[in-house]
Amino acid sequence: MSYIVVFVNLLVFKQVQNCIISMSSNKESFLSNFKSDFPASIVVLLVAIPLCLGIALASGAPLFSGIIAGIVGGIVVGAISKSSLGVSGPAAGLAVIVLVAIQDLGAYDIFLLAVVIAGIFQIILGALKAGVIGYYFPTSVIKGMLSGIGIIIFLKQIPHAFGYDADYEGDLNFNQPDGENTFSEIFNMLDYINEGALIIAIVSLAILILWERPFIKNNKSLKLVQGPLVAVIVMSKQFVNIPVADSFSGFISQFTLPNFSHWNNPEVYSVAFTIAIVASLETLLSVEATDKLDPQKRITPTNRELTAQGVGNMLSGMIGGLPVTQVIVRSSANIQSGGKTRASAIMHGILLLVCAIAIPNILNMIPLASLAAVLFVVGYKLAKPALFKQMYQKGLNEFLPFVITILGIVFTDLLVGIGLGMSVAIIQILWKNYKTPYEIITGNADKNHLTLRLAEEVSFLNKAGIQHTLDQIPKNTRLDIDASRTKSIHPDVIEIIEDFKQHGKILNITVNVIGLGDSMANKDPLVEFDELMVNTPK
Repeated sequence: MSYIVVFVNLLVFKQVQNCIISMSSNKESFLSNFKSDFPASIVVLLVAIPLCLGIALASGAPLFSGIIAGIVGGIVVGAISKSSLGVSGPAAGLAVIVLVAIQDLGAYDIFLLAVVIAGIFQIILGALKAGVIGYYFPTSVIKGMLSGIGIIIFLKQIPHAFGYDADYEGDLNFNQPDGENTFSEIFNMLDYINEGALIIAIVSLAILILWERPFIKNNKSLKLVQGPLVAVIVMSKQFVNIPVADSFSGFISQFTLPNFSHWNNPEVYSVAFTIAIVASLETLLSVEATDKLDPQKRITPTNRELTAQGVGNMLSGMIGGLPVTQVIVRSSANIQSGGKTRASAIMHGILLLVCAIAIPNILNMIPLASLAAVLFVVGYKLAKPALFKQMYQKGLNEFLPFVITILGIVFTDLLVGIGLGMSVAIIQILWKNYKTPYEIITGNADKNHLTLRLAEEVSFLNKAGIQHTLDQIPKNTRLDIDASRTKSIHPDVIEIIEDFKQHGKILNITVNVIGLGDSMANKDPLVEFDELMVNTPK
């Protein structure tokens, strides 16, 4: 097992070394963007702390494991990744998986081994260029994901703003561990309103709105201070709760090593594979969404991102942290706080490490009610009414997957919502293929003369539509099937045409095929245009 530890350490060291060399060559860019990236990193830090702790609590893991994951996600993943504005850390979407895995494996240190192996799997996925998967999610679904997350963030923060914190910070699922759901929790909080927390939330929200006004944004001195930093200065009875060590040795003792003696346990590999797949999918979705929010519209290399996440998970598992993914809540907070480069993500990780060592007591004075106000603004900006109007104006094909994704996220969870949106988008593709692989042209002089003109690409998805159209051809008709413009056609469609030629004789339908030879019926999967230019005699 010592070989595995050495391998992991060497791999992590090599990746970090490469990124240090890369960053040193971009020193000028780092210095020029520091005035934007550093304030943004503080805002991300303030948002990340309660999320890291809340997700650790929901995962049934030590609270400090969430902080470790946040540190690794910021420093290590941020350094290796080429994502300009993405921020990584523990993800709420993995909380249930982690909770069940720890229970099934029997101990947290065994689970950590699964996290290390999951990281290796992700590096392999990056090497296999699996990052391309992210590009197969349509824009309507990605925008629906952003809006759905924005709405759920907003709704989930209402109880925290009123001083009722029964559900953990960072929960994005409709059904909550405390037996409530997103909406019942809001009604339940009415019996536990904390007036002080409510005042804090209102004042903080007012500050955040004020900081967006032109007279503040255009003021050179105030421009350097982010509104969220001002909003969290006030205090409340509900605080962040970072574990506090009595000494440096006590701090070090909060780190846990994985139990490598279970390297031959098949269940460990099953958990690792599950974590790798879900974490990679969440990361790719977040990358796609973050790139769309980026004002400069930079594109993240997704294969590099999978590698970065893999190295991050290996290291996080090695020192006792939860699995990490790129997370849209922190990434959007980074963007909305003015972050310009990945330095803001790295600095937030460094600040989290320094604060966890040196000033945990001060961080524990941060009021959750003021952080709720910060997340209110984040949620609103992700789900602006103008976006709904814009998607509606694009038509039903764009609006329907968008809305279904939102409803799925709000009433279930992130992955189910994405799945529902994708299902609707795929059904629309199938319906479009059903309707548009051809056009029917009626002869001007002879109404009994019809032409069925096929499109350039005719796949097996078009079978149902073509079959339905042929079934509607009336008796005593002369039908030309024009495939002269067709570049590729699936053998199943050719078979349908050949069958109809035979069946048409019974109905006194004369079928003339242009651009297709009868011999093509036995060709392999896609018949190319060059092979089709054999006209059937009239």
